[in-house]
Formats: sequence, C-alpha cells, structure tokens
Amino acid sequence: MSELSKPRAETAQALMKVVVADKNAVVRAGLLDYLSRDGRFDVVTAVDSGSALIELCDAHRPLIAVCGWSLLDMTAGDALAIIRRRQLPTRLVIYAAEDSADLLRQAARGGAWGYVSRNDDPDVLLETLSTVSRGRLSLPYVDIERLTSDPIEQLTKRERELLGALAQGWTNLQIGARFGISGNTVKYHLKNLYDKLGVKNRAMAVALFMSSPAANSSSHFDPS
Repeated sequence: MSELSKPRAETAQALMKVVVADKNAVVRAGLLDYLSRDGRFDVVTAVDSGSALIELCDAHRPLIAVCGWSLLDMTAGDALAIIRRRQLPTRLVIYAAEDSADLLRQAARGGAWGYVSRNDDPDVLLETLSTVSRGRLSLPYVDIERLTSDPIEQLTKRERELLGALAQGWTNLQIGARFGISGNTVKYHLKNLYDKLGVKNRAMAVALFMSSPAANSSSHFDPS
C-alpha cells in the first residue's frame, strides 16, 4: 500500500456505516443526500419497510439506522423489538415526523439510542448520530419518571372512566348523557385528556389505553 492510498483507506474505514428507513420517498432521498455529503457516514442505502430494514441490519451490520416511526409494514417500535430479540448490534435513531411525548416514551422503552424531531435543526441529527456512534444515548431532555411511568396512572378516576368509555366506542352524546354534561363540556374534557396523555385524537388515546395494564383495572368505565 502506498503512502498516498493509506490515509484514504483509513478514512474510509473510520466512516460510520448507516442505513435509512422511512416510508416517505422524499424523506429517504433527503436523508441519503444530507448524510452522504457530511463526510462522516458510509450510507449503505435507504428502505421503506421494517422487514427490509431488519434484513439490512442482519446483512450489513450497520452501526446506526436512522428510522422514521411509521414504516410501510410496521412501526419503529416493532423494529426495535425485533432488533433486540435477534441481538443485532445496530443502534436505532428515531427520526420522528412529529413532537410526541408518547412516541418518545415508546422509543426509549423500546431501546432506541437516539430520538430527533424533524422540526429540529438538521445539525441536531448529525450531532445525535455522532453521539450515538460513540456509544452514548442521545434522547431529548424529559422527566425520566414520566418517561418510564404508565401515563394512564397519572389520570384521575373520572378521566379513566372517560377514557374507558372512549375505548368501548361511546360517542360524545352518549358520554354526555352518562355523565350528565353537555356536548361542549365533553369536548373540553377530551381535549384536556388528550393533552395529559400526549396524544392528538380519540384513536390514539384508545390505543394508548388498550396497551396499558390500566385497561384491565377495575377503575375503567363501567356502562352499567
């Protein structure tokens, strides 16, 4: 090996091997270009599904995977579970389309090494990848107790009853009649409930409730 070629080989060896996974083609193309131009990354490829991501992690053993939360066939949470179960060495960094305490909570519990919102400055992603490559977690500052606790446990008994009613498919009109409150008051309570849980709508609130141990507790809504 010549003296001229040696530094080039060492530089190539030092590059962090990265894969990208996102269901949005524009996001995939943008990340490929942005990360490749930085010079510190060997960007292998970009895929749109969790199954393709797992295959890449198994075949190429990349150090880092930059992954959107929603993939074509699964969520990043599902991918994290598979990577952990197969004991693959890839460190997943979530590149989230929205700021969500619930997604951050799921990512942290699932074993994500990093979490970046697309609303952040692009340099934050680069800093996160650099930090993760050194074996350190890079998650936004949050209250650790709130992050690891079940958000349903933070609700009052009445709020759990309201959430239980949603889970059973009750309409705002039915809930109002059951609790003796107006439709506008139901909407007000639901908005407060969504804010407290860090979700945006009824479907997300119900999904969170059904995944919680509190869904099986005696404190949830009883229509009788």
